[in-house]
Amino acid sequence: MRVSARVDYAVRALVQLAADESRMPVKAEHLATTQEIPPKFLLEILRQLKQKKVLVSRRGPEGGYVLARPAAEISIADVIRAVEGPLATVRDVSPAKLSYEGPTASLATVWIAVRGSLREVLEKVTLEDVRTGNLPKHVVATADEYGLDERP
Repeated sequence: MRVSARVDYAVRALVQLAADESRMPVKAEHLATTQEIPPKFLLEILRQLKQKKVLVSRRGPEGGYVLARPAAEISIADVIRAVEGPLATVRDVSPAKLSYEGPTASLATVWIAVRGSLREVLEKVTLEDVRTGNLPKHVVATADEYGLDERP
């Protein structure tokens, strides 16, 4: 899986937003500066997140962005789906809808397992988990196991 700049920036901006709860609502400029995200790119990401109801914006001099739900209820998977769509597809098709013949017949099962592995991490880690550093134990264990593996 390749984590795009869009996903990385979206997650970082939302975790920063969760951390700045006392400053609600938070201006896009603050998020861009604090997380060193290109402002124009961030505005487009925030628009997508608002459209997918992950964020709410408020206008005016005291305006800015707030999370639509508590940070503990927004998973990393929610953010990825909001800015890029499904977690795992093969040629833009759900792995569950794939069918192969002959020696590659079991390949669909591999793609389904990949999607399941992604879900085991991305649906179980919330913005609050990242903000506090209190990640699920299985995520930390997996990171420890594969953290030094330099293979792409």
